[in-house]
Amino acid sequence: MSRTLTSLLAAGLALLLAGCASLNQLTSEVSSFSQWPADRKPGSYAFERLPSQQARPDQQQLLEDSARRALELAGFTPAADARSAEYVVQLGARVDATDQYLYYDDPFWWRGGLYYSRWGRPYWRPGPGFGFGFATTTTNYEREVALLIRDRQSAQPLFEARATNDGSSPAIRSLLPAMFEAAMKDFPTGGVNPRRVTTPIDPSKPSS
Repeated sequence: MSRTLTSLLAAGLALLLAGCASLNQLTSEVSSFSQWPADRKPGSYAFERLPSQQARPDQQQLLEDSARRALELAGFTPAADARSAEYVVQLGARVDATDQYLYYDDPFWWRGGLYYSRWGRPYWRPGPGFGFGFATTTTNYEREVALLIRDRQSAQPLFEARATNDGSSPAIRSLLPAMFEAAMKDFPTGGVNPRRVTTPIDPSKPSS
């Protein structure tokens, strides 16, 4: 086998491995805010559910199960009794859909000419000849998780973090652990807001 062919095969394999790795990783935009005392250590925690979250126990249980690993990696341990926990943790998640408008020129016509804006009103784009723009829409989904840690006795907020990413699918179930891990990545110091954090996706989680 020639040296050139060997180099091409090696480069192709590297690209393939890089592509596979990207499928198992998630990059989120993270913002965190900390009032964590310098001499204080993580300890036992219990989840706290708002009344609206208590009305959806299955959904909230999913969030709590997804956040446990991130909390454990930061040094927290689940309390045997919620009343004896040192900290209480509140969780939230959302998925918002937005329409993105993409413009395509009809290849039959010269570029330029009369186009239509996203609101349906015509506008003029200078260019040679006449043409018509055809607008199509795609749906983009913004996914976000939020986490708040408070001192149980005083109810003082100590650490708050959010992790956000977007994509063409509303699926979030398989991404939740990676998103909570991103939110807790720099605990307890926080960092530059916002910042990009990449975390592994657990392939065993269903993507719905």
